[in-house]
Amino acid sequence: MSLQGKVCIVTGASRGIGRDVAVALGAEGASVVIAARSETVFDKRLPGTIFTVAKEVEERGGKALAVKCDVSRDEDLETLVSRTMETFGRIDMLMNNAAILVPGNMQTVQPRHLDLIWRVDLRGPLMAVKLVLGHMIAGGGGHIINVSSRAAVFPGPGPYPVSPGSQAGGSFYGMVKAGLERFSQGLARELAPHKIAVNVLSPQGSIATPGNRFARNDPNNPDLNFEEAVEMGKATVWIMNQDPTQFTGNILYDKEVVATHSL
Repeated sequence: MSLQGKVCIVTGASRGIGRDVAVALGAEGASVVIAARSETVFDKRLPGTIFTVAKEVEERGGKALAVKCDVSRDEDLETLVSRTMETFGRIDMLMNNAAILVPGNMQTVQPRHLDLIWRVDLRGPLMAVKLVLGHMIAGGGGHIINVSSRAAVFPGPGPYPVSPGSQAGGSFYGMVKAGLERFSQGLARELAPHKIAVNVLSPQGSIATPGNRFARNDPNNPDLNFEEAVEMGKATVWIMNQDPTQFTGNILYDKEVVATHSL
């Protein structure tokens, strides 16, 4: 197993992309810390908990630790890192995957939602990096993978097709993801002397995860036929196997990585 002995933290890992990446890492022998808020299923549209994913990781041959963590809360992130170190004694990878998409447009968005998307999608990853950094440096290096989106790509100058509602909330999500990508490349330069790679990985297109379908899914009779982010898992494992001194500062897309390297 290529990742035997490696310890990987994945946030937002109770379902969707985070779950699929965690399972892929476990299948390669990694010890995976499953970090998310969900300890129980509170909505049928959002199946999965940190405990169900931890069980799946162990069934694939990896070790797992489930930790309840709201990435917008510094104290939760501190607990996540301390429990990881207490249990496994090292941190080799941090994947910042947890994110939210706020509803509405500039006329309708609630200020509290703007505060929340900043805290979850941008400040949370920054604080998680800050807290793991000392442990990664002490361990001789590691990998940080920040999950972004094609929403971060600037659409270019207009005129634009008129399609009311089709991009509702997309500007806010694109804003924080673009910020995350810029931060990632700056951080890659900063951490190069410490043998810590920082790369960005995004889905090539939309994946029908529980979170992606949530707003459109019938709460009483939900469609549970979700897609698995297989390429995100394969691409993450491939990144983890690269030399962090040589492969850093990249903006990557899952399907391109899989195709280029025949994964």
